[in-house]
Amino acid sequence: MILHLFRRTPRNPNIASLYGMIVAQARSAEFYRAYGVPDTVNGRFEMIALHTVLFLGRLENEGPEVRRLGQGVFDLFCRDMDASMREMGVGDLAVPRKMRRIGAAFYERQEDYRHALAAADNAPLVAALARNVLDAASPSDRAGRLAFYVRAAERTLAGQGAEAFERRELRFPDPATVGTPAEV
Repeated sequence: MILHLFRRTPRNPNIASLYGMIVAQARSAEFYRAYGVPDTVNGRFEMIALHTVLFLGRLENEGPEVRRLGQGVFDLFCRDMDASMREMGVGDLAVPRKMRRIGAAFYERQEDYRHALAAADNAPLVAALARNVLDAASPSDRAGRLAFYVRAAERTLAGQGAEAFERRELRFPDPATVGTPAEV
């Protein structure tokens, strides 16, 4: 009777596939070449967190089954961050403390981006991206271009039905072809 408490929860292949697509998008070389995202551990974390936040934001108004898919993606994000720290040589005793920091950073960014995306103008989003992703003290053209990409990604995700996610289909715009605010 009690054994069910110790069983691992079955891994949903949809979750691994969706998270893999998020990571692949976040690692697109274009972000690091043309957008000015630092090609560092922190820069890569910020891009994975940003794309995860965008995906989870898309699922917020869906039914419980689809939101569970989002929870699974978030859980896999946490496991991935844990595994990455261990690969970098972080000791077992330090991992829980660092994971609390990663969790706090993720939730801070999620809240930051939610408010910025809800704002009437792009200034809060540009400022949040400059601060979090580009590690810049003040907004720049690169932060503006990244904000333009984030808005395009939000629209692309909104255009995808929840059933597509359940079929392991997830699309983001190509960062190389997303125009800059001045071009549009």
